[in-house]
Amino acid sequence: MKFDFHIHSIYSKDSILKPERIVKIAKKEGFSGVAITDHDTIRGALKTKSIVQDNLEVIIGSEVKTDKGEIIGLFLNEEIKSRNFLEVIEEIRDQDGISVLPHPYRNRLFESKDILGMIDLVEGLNGRTSKELNYRAQELAKNHRLPMIAGSDAHTPFEIGRVMNILQENDDIKKCILKGNVTLNGKELPHHLRIFSSAIGRYKRDGIAGLAASFINRISNKKR
Repeated sequence: MKFDFHIHSIYSKDSILKPERIVKIAKKEGFSGVAITDHDTIRGALKTKSIVQDNLEVIIGSEVKTDKGEIIGLFLNEEIKSRNFLEVIEEIRDQDGISVLPHPYRNRLFESKDILGMIDLVEGLNGRTSKELNYRAQELAKNHRLPMIAGSDAHTPFEIGRVMNILQENDDIKKCILKGNVTLNGKELPHHLRIFSSAIGRYKRDGIAGLAASFINRISNKKR
């Protein structure tokens, strides 16, 4: 079975993927299921699940921005209300969900043993992250004996299907990933496509002014 555990729909301000488009592409790519993990909401996941009528499994998820960085909750049934790291973890657990540390080295470094001890999984392969940072995430998971999953982190159509998780047929999905019985497969987007995808998201979220500011900031950082 093929799964992608990290996809954003238009219910994330920086994604252009309509739920119907996600379903269509996932079926075309031969996926058994997807997790919709929009920023700070499960509305996109609920919408996607409501339009699926056959064998594509839709896992309800959300990528929540906390005071200590982003955390993904999978197998949710209610919105995560808090933005405090510890409280978010508790809310996920109360829903019998699973907590995932996504792209740990892309935005903020998670080295605290206390924090890592509360997480169920680490995203060891993220399609929008560099190979080097994904390798570091995999080492982090191995050093702390945490299971890993993969996610495309798709915000645009061409990102779905780049990376995937291979699970054994008929296995219970939740138990399978918690035990680490998952094979991570696929490759990261090339650097220029990561920039292109980010630019599309920035334009959708902040308009042309936000896109221009992001471009100027990138140029300034290169000159330092």
